[in-house]
Amino acid sequence: MAEMHRLRGRVPFWDPVVDEIDGRRIRVGERWLIDFASCNYLGFDLEPEISAVIPEYIARWGTHPSWCRLVGNPRLFAEIEEELAELLGAEDTLLLPTISHIHFSVLPALAGAGAVFLERRAHQTIHEGARMASARGAQVIRFREENLSDLALKLAASDRYPRVICVDGVNSMTGNGPPLAELADLAHRYDAVLYIDDAHGFGVLGERSVDELSPYGSRGNGIVRHLDHDYDGLVLVGGFSKAYSSLLAFVACPPEIRHFLRVTAGTYTYSGPPPVASLATAQAGLRFNAAHGDERRAQLYRRTARVLDGVRALGLDTLNTTGFPIVEVPLADPDLIEPLGRFLFERGILATLVPYPIVPRGETGFRISVTAANTDEEIEELLGVIAAAADRFPLRRAADDWDPADAPTTT
Repeated sequence: MAEMHRLRGRVPFWDPVVDEIDGRRIRVGERWLIDFASCNYLGFDLEPEISAVIPEYIARWGTHPSWCRLVGNPRLFAEIEEELAELLGAEDTLLLPTISHIHFSVLPALAGAGAVFLERRAHQTIHEGARMASARGAQVIRFREENLSDLALKLAASDRYPRVICVDGVNSMTGNGPPLAELADLAHRYDAVLYIDDAHGFGVLGERSVDELSPYGSRGNGIVRHLDHDYDGLVLVGGFSKAYSSLLAFVACPPEIRHFLRVTAGTYTYSGPPPVASLATAQAGLRFNAAHGDERRAQLYRRTARVLDGVRALGLDTLNTTGFPIVEVPLADPDLIEPLGRFLFERGILATLVPYPIVPRGETGFRISVTAANTDEEIEELLGVIAAAADRFPLRRAADDWDPADAPTTT
């Protein structure tokens, strides 16, 4: 972790204090920055119609439920779980505070003393959940999505049950989705549960239809519906903290797994629940999504496409091959991450620096998160700063002979 420690305190927007926001602009100290690090993809965090409902919920339920869910559940939980199951097209859902809580409790419960087959680029919190599963007796076996024949061999060689295959939905760094049909086939063939973290897909991607307003699809009901798959043998993990801007997360699963998790998942049994304001904005967000979500997704698609077109017009490489609103631009020399971060900050852009070991050293660079609340003018200003950065720093070019499957990993 020495490289991350070195950056802390030396790069201005590494762990900064944000003093003020104005739309998608933020103030850090005396400097205003355009925010391309937010994952509030649909702009619901800035929507007055959603935030206006909070006082009535607090007047009815107080600021925070007083019990863990096993002891008492405000009816809001049941209402949101039913609405969410209908939106996703899943049999059942279970609400928990955050996706990290889910990985740390649900994943070990599902794995038991069996085996976790873990995709190497899955989110760091899944890797941490796998370590917790390992401490309880599960074997952790890693694989790459680019080499599913290797995963098949590892599944065939394992004698551990139960089995859980863990992958990202929309990957938090590349912006790409998984080979879902192939993974589901392997899970079915080798009697495994396919466990998908769709933190960045839920709310953005949805089912395809002839009258959809953008290639992201309709309704924002996640990667499974977007890829026209069902939930047979599958557990979908998602959250409201990205597109819906609320502190709340869920597991979509069959009723028998839901009942099992209510007893075995420690964050259901013991942890404090989300605050009432989060439940209020999640429920109001579901209503707003039904009425206006597809328009927001169409805005998001257009602005993301403009960013991707601009990056590619500069001849720069990006790991994004899908058009989803996460655009990582890698450095050819990962040791220049610190001056690159300073350069972006000084020119008024807040992007997410991604140094090693957050990503493999060969993928070090910066990540742009586009939201529907970013303006066209902000997009053009971003592209101007990226063009200036490309003149000054060795950003990786699209023609560079580099295969992400060859990158080292720390997990």
